[in-house]
Amino acid sequence: MSVGPIENHRRREKGVLVYPVYSRRTGGLSVGINLFPEKKICSFDCPYCEVFPFRTEAPFSVNQMEDDLGAAIIDANERGIPVKDICFSGNGEPTMSDDLGPALEIAGRVRDQMAAEAALVLITNGTGLLQGDTFNLLKDATKPPLSLDIWLKLDAGTLEWYEKMSRSDIPFETLIEKIRVFASGSPITLQTMLCAIDGEAPPKEEALALENYITRIALDTREHASKGALLRKVQIYGKARPAPEDPKASALPAEYLEERAASLRRALEEAGLPQGAPPVEVYP
Repeated sequence: MSVGPIENHRRREKGVLVYPVYSRRTGGLSVGINLFPEKKICSFDCPYCEVFPFRTEAPFSVNQMEDDLGAAIIDANERGIPVKDICFSGNGEPTMSDDLGPALEIAGRVRDQMAAEAALVLITNGTGLLQGDTFNLLKDATKPPLSLDIWLKLDAGTLEWYEKMSRSDIPFETLIEKIRVFASGSPITLQTMLCAIDGEAPPKEEALALENYITRIALDTREHASKGALLRKVQIYGKARPAPEDPKASALPAEYLEERAASLRRALEEAGLPQGAPPVEVYP
């Protein structure tokens, strides 16, 4: 049965812990888990972020999350809609939550019992990798039985564009290097948001620098494949939802995203990687 759009991302800002949505990158029903129902908590301040300012008195509870996750899967099953993934994203950076470890374990157990074909996904900006305990937690979680699919954000290749896109005081080069180290021993998916900032698309030098970083990561993962390294895919996606700071960040034409993807594919092949390894996907 095909899945129609389920546009209720705003429910996260009303204190919910679990929210089913249609995901363009998953291609079906994604059951989101929100570790921050009370307010936005993030180490980045991206101008394209779709989370609007809010505050609730709703606390996070792993027990409530388990109940709500089970109910969401039952509802999907009754409607004949397969759950494609269970995804940790929500109102901020999931790795900043003290409940991440227990929540991952519970979500994995519920997945195995009720939606065995669903992937378990964590969307992260990578800053948690700078903390040794979080680095190890995520590294272990990528292995069975959880087999966590980590979607790592890589929105910039230069310091200048990083400052525009992420607006964080976390050192850019330090973060990039830690992502490379993690990717050299664990499977990851890279995701890149391409949008205009103040009406300007990323400059050419930024595009080339980002290609270079992604190519280096792809080569590293191939070299260290025996250690569990794998670059599953690269997701290039555009701004598709309203954000509080609009129009500071704005969508770029789909043709631009396709051109960037084609250029990246060429760069990967020129570096000696097999065609389509990793696949580069576009979501305008």
